[in-house]
Amino acid sequence: QVQLVESGGGWVQTGGSLRLSCTASGGTLSIYDMGWFRQTPGKERECVAAINWSGGTTFYEDSVKGRFTVSRDNAKNTAYLQMNGLKAEDTAIYYCAAAPFSLATQVLAVKSRYRDWGQGTQVTVSS
Repeated sequence: QVQLVESGGGWVQTGGSLRLSCTASGGTLSIYDMGWFRQTPGKERECVAAINWSGGTTFYEDSVKGRFTVSRDNAKNTAYLQMNGLKAEDTAIYYCAAAPFSLATQVLAVKSRYRDWGQGTQVTVSS
C-alpha cells in the first residue's frame, strides 16, 4: 500500500497547459502501474491515462490522445500527467492511483485494479 498525493491542478484558459504530479510515500512506485482518472459530478470516474510499472507501455483515452502525456520517474517515486491543449470538457477532479504491476498491459485502464488513490486535484478550464 502506498500513499499518493497529487499536485499541480488549478485554473487554466482554454488551450493552456498544466502538469499534474503524483508523489508516493510508504512504498516504492516501481512495482505499481499508475493511472490517472478524472471525475465530474454525476459521472463515473474514468481513466484518461495510465502507464505500466516500467514506463514502457501507456494508455490514453481517445479524447485526450495527442494532448496528454503520462510519464513516471521511479527514482523520484513520482508519476506525471502533462496536459496540453486543454478544453473546457477536461474540467474535472483528477486522481492518480496505483495498481500492483501486471505483465498484462491491456489491463492498464481497468479501474477495479487500482487500490491506492490520491485525494484528487481540481482542474478547471475556461475562457
